[in-house]
Amino acid sequence: MPDVSIVVPVYNEKANVEKLMEEIAAVMEETGMDYEVLFVDDGSTDGTLDILKDLVKRNDRVRVVIFRRNFGQSAAMAAGFDFSRGDIVISMDGDLQNDPKDIPKLVAKIEEGYDVVNGWRKNRKDPFWSRRLPSLVANKIIGWITGVRVHDYGCSLRAYKADVVKNLGLYGELHRFIPVLASLYGVKYTEIPVSHRSRTHGSSKYGLSRIYRVLSDLLLVLFFQKFMTRPLHFFGPLGGFMLITGFLIETYLSFIKLVMGQSIGHRPLLQLGVLLILSGISILGTGIIVEMVMRTYYESQGKRPYVIREILEKTDIEKKECRR
Repeated sequence: MPDVSIVVPVYNEKANVEKLMEEIAAVMEETGMDYEVLFVDDGSTDGTLDILKDLVKRNDRVRVVIFRRNFGQSAAMAAGFDFSRGDIVISMDGDLQNDPKDIPKLVAKIEEGYDVVNGWRKNRKDPFWSRRLPSLVANKIIGWITGVRVHDYGCSLRAYKADVVKNLGLYGELHRFIPVLASLYGVKYTEIPVSHRSRTHGSSKYGLSRIYRVLSDLLLVLFFQKFMTRPLHFFGPLGGFMLITGFLIETYLSFIKLVMGQSIGHRPLLQLGVLLILSGISILGTGIIVEMVMRTYYESQGKRPYVIREILEKTDIEKKECRR
């Protein structure tokens, strides 16, 4: 079993994966640690998979998990974590913007006794208005709401102890909230500055359209963090507030009807109040219950949010070639 597993989700990174593997190999050979590199192909359509297959043939440290279609980065990371074999797991992007030279620093922090080490792209090489500014605002909001304060939630370059990362239960867009999810288990986490490089090949898979999904997942993570084991503490005050407010409104309208003799059936207050109360309870309650049902579905039955076509290793390819 390797000491370190390096998990790299890739989607249409044909121009980057071979160069990335060369850089990882150069760094890891200098460290003397036994390692594996686990690429997760998230339904690439540009020829990335052909290059990954060639890497597997040439290097027995490379393994490839292949999805049948694009399931998203969280699912790809989850698959990489599930099939990793090292005691320490490193995650990183496949676009060459993360620098493999930072891997030894992350591993050293884990060996100091930390369970999760988050990378901080202190000098980030991305456009300011479309990427860095929204990320800065999101990091502040997430840290303030969850109480887990790291500078860069969006950095994929992280290190984990294997026993922590294999129990996270990633789906949706939750990969960016790994420090918060890990904190639910009482882990010891820290962060260190890491290098960040400009993208030279391919195109970014991120954009402003992801803001809504990030905010939605933030609400979900906050619920998991605060009320996962005691949901009544969330629903009780909310339901009580709704009931008391409704009771006060009905009391007021009843007073107008019975004491003052005025008609209340045509009042917009009555119709609007009923509509808002019912709609709010239905939307929020249904959304949270559905998320909890989905989590139960995945975790209690051992389900995974992805479907794997095959897993490639050098020994498998050699066996196939010998049969020919």
